[in-house]
Amino acid sequence: MNQEWKGKWALVTGGSSGIGVALAKQLAAEGTHLVLTARRRERLEELAQSLQKSHGIRTEVFAADLARPEAPQEIYDFTKEKGLEIDLLINDAGFGQYGELTAVETQRLLDMVQVNCAAVVHLTRLYLADMVARRRGDVLILASTASFQAVPYLTTYAATKAFDLLFAEGLAEEMKPYGIRVCALCPGSTQSEFHVVAGQEKFTGRYAQETAEKVARTGLQALAEGKSYVISGVGNYWGAQMQRLVPRRAVARIAAKMFRPDKVQAK
Repeated sequence: MNQEWKGKWALVTGGSSGIGVALAKQLAAEGTHLVLTARRRERLEELAQSLQKSHGIRTEVFAADLARPEAPQEIYDFTKEKGLEIDLLINDAGFGQYGELTAVETQRLLDMVQVNCAAVVHLTRLYLADMVARRRGDVLILASTASFQAVPYLTTYAATKAFDLLFAEGLAEEMKPYGIRVCALCPGSTQSEFHVVAGQEKFTGRYAQETAEKVARTGLQALAEGKSYVISGVGNYWGAQMQRLVPRRAVARIAAKMFRPDKVQAK
């Protein structure tokens, strides 16, 4: 395991579960100090105390709901008030929602766009300015294998993750002159709470799942190597690449058949 960020500060959003926790643990094991943020303060504090005790690192916790437009600025102000230089920003927070668009609560959809896209842009913009001034820093953005295709019944989620992927790839080139690395991590089905939160757990068992630890390791290694994106898992990689050989409409139709609710009949 590399020690790219030993002795430096990393900010991890979504740091109370799943891949966020796995990223925090791996960074702590490398000697990285952590700012952990998510909605659930108790989980954050428990993780922070555990990592401090196990690895002798420093930790800070800030509870925030990124569905609130003000949250990114509040997180940034918190780190500035603490005098912390964030050398690694990890935009991990995000969620999905299964179902037909018209069956999903409107606010749920808008919150998804806020958390998965707007908050990512806002936090990245705030911290990149400091990184540019220092001529160093790294950004890891959680995208998905859903970034590469339309996914009916997870339509909004897939669209937000396509945004994240393109945002990261573009920034990776913009930031090169400043010595700043940006990478999109694209996991497939992963062992986490995501599927339950999204209401799609009945589909989870159909596909082989990677562990959050393996996904986190893949993302951090790719970022350290200067890659602009990485797909976790060989099967996921070839699945994403093979889609390019099939008409886009056909890919969407196949996905629709896989995820269509039982009550909805195809015409």
